Amino acid sequence: MFLAPFVASPPLVVRKMLMLAELQPEDVLYDLGCGDGRTVIMAAKDFGATSVGIELRDDLAKKALSNIQELGLADKTQIINQDIFDVDLSGADVVFLYLTTSANERIKPKLEAELKPGTRVVSHDYEILGWKTKKVDNFCENPKLGYPSHTLYVYEV
Repeated sequence: MFLAPFVASPPLVVRKMLMLAELQPEDVLYDLGCGDGRTVIMAAKDFGATSVGIELRDDLAKKALSNIQELGLADKTQIINQDIFDVDLSGADVVFLYLTTSANERIKPKLEAELKPGTRVVSHDYEILGWKTKKVDNFCENPKLGYPSHTLYVYEV
């Protein structure tokens, strides 16, 4: 089921989100709608975490796999080319979202049903309505310009 268009999170934003989620080497990160794989790659390469990207679009899943293989990260990362709703999320310690508020609403029951207590969920720009935030960070990529600005939400199940 198509939830949101592919819009890549800038690398500085991805790094900030992973830091806010307090991603550790023993964690497993799931990126729901992983696009070109930049988040799962950074999670594995820079944070030492195991990461799983879920991507519905074939072209993006192939691009992510190619990027992962090119960097030699296949032992720490996995790309699942399926609908998010068909994948079990119970193995996640951290979930990364860059969907829309309405898409977050649609996926919220799945997150509530499958994620274990203590799982951190980090969302780029869009809230999960009804959930209490653990942290909110207004992140500016370029402080000299003052924009673009990103709101990063961290939740804990």
